[in-house]
Amino acid sequence: MSQPKHYIGRFAPSPSGPLHIGSLVAAMASYLDARIHAGRWLLRIEDLDFDRNVAGADRDILRSLQRCGMQWDGEAVWQSRRQPLYEAALRRLGAAVYPCCCSRKEIADSRLRMGEAAKQIYPGTCRAGLPPGKAARAWRLRVPLQPHQLIRFNDRLCGPQLQDLTAEVGDFVLKRADGYWAYQLAVVVDDAEQGVTDVVRGADLLDSTARQIYLQGLLGLPTPAYLHVPLVVNADGEKLSKQTGALAFDRGDNDLLQEALLPAARLLGLRLGATPAGIAHFWELASAAWREKLYT
Repeated sequence: MSQPKHYIGRFAPSPSGPLHIGSLVAAMASYLDARIHAGRWLLRIEDLDFDRNVAGADRDILRSLQRCGMQWDGEAVWQSRRQPLYEAALRRLGAAVYPCCCSRKEIADSRLRMGEAAKQIYPGTCRAGLPPGKAARAWRLRVPLQPHQLIRFNDRLCGPQLQDLTAEVGDFVLKRADGYWAYQLAVVVDDAEQGVTDVVRGADLLDSTARQIYLQGLLGLPTPAYLHVPLVVNADGEKLSKQTGALAFDRGDNDLLQEALLPAARLLGLRLGATPAGIAHFWELASAAWREKLYT
């Protein structure tokens, strides 16, 4: 008889401000999925976008999760302290990576000249080498031109997915010349190094999953199971985020059960079946509701 797999999940917020209800929904989904599998739940602070980091936001995130009754396993990790791992992965990719000198404006102009069908992909200007006198602005990963690179995977909530990386994405950036690491490479390296078996996150990242699976294959890394939960949107239909005016749900003295946890559970479509007597009771009810929603 086969043994059940050892489940390791994670929550990976960016410290661009305090947690809002949209990020709480993603945290709750990942926490509940790890909980019902009797697995580990890791916390990773994705702070590589240094221009957007807010001082102290990482510690605020940790405190808010703990106040909500969500305790991660082991020590939290910060991506900014793990950059040698990303550099090693970039070197392992070898000739699959090439330097690119193109600015955003140059790429946009090239796309216009190539027509509507090419507007979403990098036009390949530097694939054969940098033009004379040009310096690298980024390092890109080659995506095969022929045959097209088709990536298929099954999302545990959204169902079967297919993306044509050649036609829909093209060669994508792994590192910028200023030293900023792309999310695609960092998340692949971190998930593998931390042994993550199941990724539960917001649906805004569904489109990037194929790129990550392609990278995993090139690096010889395992592919986790994926589950993407619906996004929380504002009144204009925009993803709820700090950029669209999302406010922190944890104001220090408010009732987190009534003002954060229960609204987040409703947004996930969880039917608790009873009124929680407190935060600990809430997690018992929410775990049962998550199990019913996904696995019955």
